[in-house]
Amino acid sequence: MQASRSYTYRIDGYLRQPVITQERDSCGVGFLVETQKSATHRLIVQALESLTCMEHRGACSADRDTGDGAGITTHIPWDLFNNTTFAQAKLQKTKVGVAMVFFPTIKLSELQSIFNWVLLEENFIIIKWRKVPIRHDVLGSLSRKNCPIIQQCFVESPNLENDDLERALYAVRKKIEKIIAQAYEQLSHDFYICSFSSRIIVYKGMMRSAVLGQFYEDLYNPYYKSIFAIYHRRFSTNTMPKWPLAQPMRFIAHNGEINTLLGNLNWMRSREPFLFHPKLMNYLDTIKPITNLENSDSANLDAVFELLIASGMTPEQALMILIPEAYQNQPVTKCYQTIVDFYEYYSHLQEPWDGPALVVFTDGKHVGATLDRNGLRPARYCITSDGLVALGSETGVLELDVQKIIEKGRLGPGQMFSVDIITQEVLNNLQIKSDIAGKFTYHNWLLSSRIELNPENYLTDFDSDFLNLMRMHTAFGYSNEDVELVIEHMASSAKEPTFCMGDDIPLSILSNKPHVLFDYFKQRFAQVTNPAIDSLRENLVMSLSISLGPKGNLLDPTQSMARSIKLSSPILNELELKKIEALSFKVYRITTFFMYTHDNNLLKSIINDFCKKSSNAVLKGVEILILTDRSNSINVDQLFIPPLLLVGAIHHHLIQKNLRQNVSIIVDTAQCWNTHHFACLIGYGANAICPYLAFKTARQWWYQNRTQKLMEIGKLNSWTIEEAQNNYRIAIEKGLLKILSKMGISLLSSYQGAQIFEILGLGFEVIDIAFKGTVSRVGGMSLNELLQEIKVTYHSAFSINLPKKLPNFGYVQYRPGAEYHVNNPEMSKVLHKAVRSKNIQLYNAYKQLLIDRPPTNLRDLLEIKSIRSPISIDEVEPVDSIMQRFCTGGMSLGALSRETHETLAIAMNRIGGKSNSGEGGEDPERFTLIENINNLGLSNSFPHLKGLKDYDLANSAIKQIASGRFGVTPQYLVNAKQLEIKIAQGAKPGEGGQLPGKKVSSYIAKLRNCKPGVTLISPPPHHDIYSIEDLAQLIFDLHQINPDAQVSVKLVSEIGIGTVAAGVAKGNADIIQISGHDGGTGASPLSSIKHAGVPWELGLTEVHQLLSNNHLRNRIILRVDGGLRTGRDIILATLMGAEEYGFGTIAMIATGCVMARICHTNNCPVGVATQRQDLRNRYPGIPSDLVNFFFFIAQEARGILASLGYKKLHDLLGNTNLLRINKNIQLHKTKYLHLNSLLMHVNNIKITSLDLKAIPHNNGYVLDDQLLLDPNIIQAIKNQTSISKKIKIFNIHRTVGARISGKIAKIYGDNSFQGHLYLYFQGSAGQSFGAFIGKGMHFILSGEANDYVGKGMNGGEIIIIPPASCSCDASNQVILGNTCLYGATGGILFARGRAGERFAVRNSLAQAVVEGVGDHCCEYMTGGVIVVIGQAGRNIAAGMTGGLAYFLDEENNIILKVNKEIVTIQRIITKEAECQLKDLIKLHAEKTFSQKAQQILQAWNNYLPLFWQVVPPSEMNLPVTNSLLSEFTSLT
Repeated sequence: MQASRSYTYRIDGYLRQPVITQERDSCGVGFLVETQKSATHRLIVQALESLTCMEHRGACSADRDTGDGAGITTHIPWDLFNNTTFAQAKLQKTKVGVAMVFFPTIKLSELQSIFNWVLLEENFIIIKWRKVPIRHDVLGSLSRKNCPIIQQCFVESPNLENDDLERALYAVRKKIEKIIAQAYEQLSHDFYICSFSSRIIVYKGMMRSAVLGQFYEDLYNPYYKSIFAIYHRRFSTNTMPKWPLAQPMRFIAHNGEINTLLGNLNWMRSREPFLFHPKLMNYLDTIKPITNLENSDSANLDAVFELLIASGMTPEQALMILIPEAYQNQPVTKCYQTIVDFYEYYSHLQEPWDGPALVVFTDGKHVGATLDRNGLRPARYCITSDGLVALGSETGVLELDVQKIIEKGRLGPGQMFSVDIITQEVLNNLQIKSDIAGKFTYHNWLLSSRIELNPENYLTDFDSDFLNLMRMHTAFGYSNEDVELVIEHMASSAKEPTFCMGDDIPLSILSNKPHVLFDYFKQRFAQVTNPAIDSLRENLVMSLSISLGPKGNLLDPTQSMARSIKLSSPILNELELKKIEALSFKVYRITTFFMYTHDNNLLKSIINDFCKKSSNAVLKGVEILILTDRSNSINVDQLFIPPLLLVGAIHHHLIQKNLRQNVSIIVDTAQCWNTHHFACLIGYGANAICPYLAFKTARQWWYQNRTQKLMEIGKLNSWTIEEAQNNYRIAIEKGLLKILSKMGISLLSSYQGAQIFEILGLGFEVIDIAFKGTVSRVGGMSLNELLQEIKVTYHSAFSINLPKKLPNFGYVQYRPGAEYHVNNPEMSKVLHKAVRSKNIQLYNAYKQLLIDRPPTNLRDLLEIKSIRSPISIDEVEPVDSIMQRFCTGGMSLGALSRETHETLAIAMNRIGGKSNSGEGGEDPERFTLIENINNLGLSNSFPHLKGLKDYDLANSAIKQIASGRFGVTPQYLVNAKQLEIKIAQGAKPGEGGQLPGKKVSSYIAKLRNCKPGVTLISPPPHHDIYSIEDLAQLIFDLHQINPDAQVSVKLVSEIGIGTVAAGVAKGNADIIQISGHDGGTGASPLSSIKHAGVPWELGLTEVHQLLSNNHLRNRIILRVDGGLRTGRDIILATLMGAEEYGFGTIAMIATGCVMARICHTNNCPVGVATQRQDLRNRYPGIPSDLVNFFFFIAQEARGILASLGYKKLHDLLGNTNLLRINKNIQLHKTKYLHLNSLLMHVNNIKITSLDLKAIPHNNGYVLDDQLLLDPNIIQAIKNQTSISKKIKIFNIHRTVGARISGKIAKIYGDNSFQGHLYLYFQGSAGQSFGAFIGKGMHFILSGEANDYVGKGMNGGEIIIIPPASCSCDASNQVILGNTCLYGATGGILFARGRAGERFAVRNSLAQAVVEGVGDHCCEYMTGGVIVVIGQAGRNIAAGMTGGLAYFLDEENNIILKVNKEIVTIQRIITKEAECQLKDLIKLHAEKTFSQKAQQILQAWNNYLPLFWQVVPPSEMNLPVTNSLLSEFTSLT
């Protein structure tokens, strides 16, 4: 049995296997290999030292001593074994294999007997069992308690050696695992074979890096020698020790996460019957199944990798197939067509294992590494003159002689690097891939066998039968909102509709209104352990391409397997579908209508019939199935099976019958019109979709008189009917890319069948027949109940009194008599009156409206029961104590008006609660008390506010750090009580924020360091939070600059959030906030508001239970937000585990919001969410309104506490024993909803009080602390004088300078310090070197740096140069890592060498000169100046709205690499630009002694014409960019 998921997390009451939710990890990884020497012990010592220097990239369990895992893979140390175990009879290593085995602590002899029996049966000779010498005393307590028995088995084959022996050992290992799993099901989870090979061996375990060599005494034995070593340090989100989950795996060490795992496993299972290779013909039955649903993503990737190697592939070829690069938009591969052809050929046969990954690999003959297509994870390498090659997640982990270094580089996105151990040759990316791609004539195969489907015209017909169209709409579940707000909006704008203020209607399963099946599916999204990616600015790595046709044997490429149809998009119009049917592939149509009868199990029977029909068709040679509900007329006696239900059922049926690889599925349906529908159909197996009714609806809209009139008068663009339909298609395609990207998936082919959803409201029976593997935690409708809902919707189309217009159910906009909205006008009016008059009777009326509402949230189905007697309310903790737990939501200044934002802050400071700045920065004027307040409650310093009191403070206690980093400066950070990292937001998890240009006033632009009137889009959080260890690094950064502030992490509720939260807790966060799906106040895509995330009740209980069970609960304060409105909500949240409570929309309503739901338009009628001064003048709110509201909430909570017999909220914390299902509530749709997962109780957990958790976690003793002990530095800060100091630095020294900067900013703010600190560093700087440094700080580093140099830099300078003794050409060497100058707000950086990916992302004011960059340079930049005098990667200036950039183009390829969506690229056309550029290069030469800079300056007239200037629109009217505005007539 491999590393198992089945025991990683206890989930009670979940329907089906909760796949891909329980075990997440990220890590530090690397390898060393000697190319000029024989095996040495020194290399083992170096590998262990490197591993120890990567300790901060791992984590420890709750005992803070048990590491999440560390390990090493090497050649088998034959000298060690021959000089210890086999001193008398030396091993003949060519025919000997060694198994490294973890045994459970019981039944050792029985398990060894099975092991021995299988070996003998397979004709192996057992030489010896060896007990591995270990030291238990060095382990942490949890690891020691779970430590397995570790033994090695030496076997010999009489006649096999080399690759044949490796294959036999692979097969015998699989056979042993299967037999032990059958004989001892429970014990098999603790039985694990780390490696079984004649070449390599794995030593690993649940321990810290430094302990590995102490625990395994072999590793420090001088006889332990190897030419190479792979090492790995693990950061797991799950804390229970599991030895098999440590890495390396058998062939790979994986730093990352496979987001498409369930789809990959399903497809692999369907592929197994077709696998064949002559070299494996004797083993195929033994080695199947290849993968295992219970195993981790790394273990499953390793298993498929192992299969491909066993079939004769090299490791490099296997990874090119499994993790292909983004070759379609890669300028480099345009010169290597054979590589493109290789990828194109395999794109039909193997869907990529997609997700952020750095994979280090070895088969004993090769050792190397590859990065995924996004290249988020760092991989730095170094080659020395004496043949040592080192690669790792960080540079500086191994101390090397600088004079011997001949090359320092990095892997870029999708690149590969390897060493052939046999030939001792170092192979680069293009060498490797060209050699592999040239083995077969893939180009000819594709030309002769593959068909590329070209676009066909759209239909232009007009259907005058309006009644029939409306009947079709009604039967298939359309509402007026679906047509007008979705389809027509897309047809007119080519964009998804945008809405605001969250989702406040009942969950679909609780609603008494009809819903289509898609509404019960919630999209999952990436957060923390894997990142959402950027479909807007980084779509060059994304693709909607997909293929049709049967798939062949992956292991044996032939021309016939290229036979396929390539689609550029999964969306087909009617004529494209016809064209597919006319091609040479055998097509079979299945009509999804059936006759309705009253049979008890009708739907199940019909589905099974369709499944049998489909498999019979495939057995007869059908290659494309078309599931269609198209009909000339619909019949009242019939029903149709929802396409999602049928495609899921047939997909799984064909997998079960081993037929899925033989056929593609196209869905031709009326019931598919928004992006969520398409995502669901593809996610459950559809290859392509023809939404014929949606296209027809777009055509009918175009023909409407009103549409034509709007186009005539210019209110709409003058689209043709074809363009209108294409607009709809473009909008859907953009939406699909967005859905993929927020799960961190780049390719539709990987998303297909991946089932990345959670279900809310469908029961076991439905899941089992169509959606196997998808989590449904609360159960729900049976097939019969689902059939009733289908019938009600369908039959409504045949009503005698069919209305003249489609019904408007009010699912989006509030409408009297339609679907219930919590935030309705009646509720708002009553609340306004209550808080303005401080009238408790009116508050009770408000509360009663919410009590009497229909069931809306899961908590509405619960009641609170206590066995205690009530107590007097006087015995209950006071209102003030409860209100200190209240917070407002992260609503930015910019989204909100200044009046609203400051009123919220003042009110929260009055009650001792906490307001949240949101992601827009904050005016430093707010950091001190408001002065000169008169008797009318007015102040000259804040003239726009009313109702002020003495000692009022407008400072937000919580300062948010979001992906846009707007306004994040040292002064901002040090004036916070809490620093919140926004990973996701309830309205649109997995997406960045957006502020329309019309809301970016001059004041807002000043705070955000950007240009007025320019739309601001925040990237997804993937630049410096792409993994759990990098979130831990950001937490470390924030603790560095403000050690007095707690750090919170905001997550959104979804399945698996418990394991994410465990990782966040281990990453040293102080607070975790769980947001519900229904929150959010700003603008968001409508599909995200409605279909992403789940209720906070599910997320909060999962997090509380998992943290408690893993002994992490007392490290963390849990906060919850999302639709909290009453004291009862506070009590329920507390019972489920919350200690603090966030209020967003309701806080806005209390201060005057009237829920106009037009926040994104800048036209808020009451000045709450607008920057228009005329509307802001109408703002009615004063701080006391919100104070009164929270007083009422707290007082209500006190009353409930008293009635339950409890004195403090803390006494209720996590006490789910007080919760019961309210049996008086009868749901309209189902009687099978169950809430067991909300009622699980965690026993024997004593949770620390909130007061004791108020002290922030710390980073321990850091280099900044050492520097701040220097009295000279302290005096220089105090007296604003100059000081210089030399410091030795190592990669373990992280975020150096931030704490010093924070100390300065606390005293002087961002701009007033007049002193100068010159700090000269020598060595390899750790992550975030110079992060958040400010004015007067000068960092000069002689050496190299890792990721995040100058992150959030606000002033001062950073200079990085190679050591003086370095002899290699610095301009061709990588000297600093990825994501440098991210969010910088000032200062200057000079680096004599190259930077990695994502240089100067979201830079707003900093200047820099570097000698080369990777992909995505200047992305989202809003200001500053960047000069690159070397090679550059792709996607330059994507989303760049401000600032300037200069690129030296010696290879004449920069234009191909610039993203021209926003910026213009031009030569240097003004003298001002020339002076700006030349001055910066001069300064660079002076500061760094750059030979490249001096060379440019010496031949300036030759080099100047080679420079390009990148200019966004906001900078086009400046002398530096516009020759018409220049003071000079020419450059000369």
